[in-house]
Amino acid sequence: MTTRTRSIGVDLAGIALATPVLIASGCAGTGTELNGLVELRRVGGIVSRTITVEARDGSPPPRIVESPAGVVWDTGLQNPGVDAFVATELPALAATPPSVFVSIAGGTLEEYVRIVGVLQGRAGVSAIEVHLSGPDRELERPVLGVHVDRVTEVVGAVARMSLVPVFAKLPGGVDVVPLAVAAARAGASGLTLCASPPALAIDAAATRPALGAVGGWLSGPALKPMTLRAVAEVHRALPRMPLVASGGIRTATDAVEAMLAGASAVQVGTATLVDPAATVTIAKGIVAELQRRALGSPADLRGAVAIIGSPAPVHQGQGA
Repeated sequence: MTTRTRSIGVDLAGIALATPVLIASGCAGTGTELNGLVELRRVGGIVSRTITVEARDGSPPPRIVESPAGVVWDTGLQNPGVDAFVATELPALAATPPSVFVSIAGGTLEEYVRIVGVLQGRAGVSAIEVHLSGPDRELERPVLGVHVDRVTEVVGAVARMSLVPVFAKLPGGVDVVPLAVAAARAGASGLTLCASPPALAIDAAATRPALGAVGGWLSGPALKPMTLRAVAEVHRALPRMPLVASGGIRTATDAVEAMLAGASAVQVGTATLVDPAATVTIAKGIVAELQRRALGSPADLRGAVAIIGSPAPVHQGQGA
């Protein structure tokens, strides 16, 4: 009787990851903060903090407050700007074993294009993740990524320019399938589902918002059911599109559930703030689940749970 070879590695839109577990944007800092806290060679990938054209000081404090089953936060996308990023932070990230996904954001189409131009051909950039949850200054819309036309335009421009795979990180708390289809048709290599949905925390004792930025975003375990639904619905509509589940993933069971819904990989955010080694622990748990099920790889889990009532598959465009 032969024993089936088992591997925890995955192919994510042509990127070979040692494990299907990545650290979500912003949660690895500049990369150096994790030294001595986690064995980076056992992490599937690192998503950089979100980079903009110009440096941003970020939101005034407080920036994070606890919420039932999660946190409400807003950093204001603090970052040094793309030129300083490639000069200082990218070399440190590129020196780590995991694949590096660079998260980018802009308020205009030109800003996205300028960032991709600076990143073009830089060593260590495995993929670009397009952050779409910020305001659209060009068209004066509160959230750029909730409009199909804008997703098509921005993701299409980035995908046409980029020499590496492009992942569109779609906004949370919205009907994500039309946006996913638009991103796929525009040329996205994969989709990250989803960004944190908008949220508000109140400091009742002080009679004011709890965050310095007033409004913020919800992260943590509370998001898992929303993430699973988004992944399942998009996988149903775009069964060949690589999906990365992000939101509420803190245990191996959460990761396996996301894969059963249709994800190829997962991102871990809030859990890494509690335990920097959470990604490694989750990967070990996935291996144990593969052994229990006598499966050869995480890909064997993908989409095993059929979701009744989800949108029918789309048969046009890349990833469809």
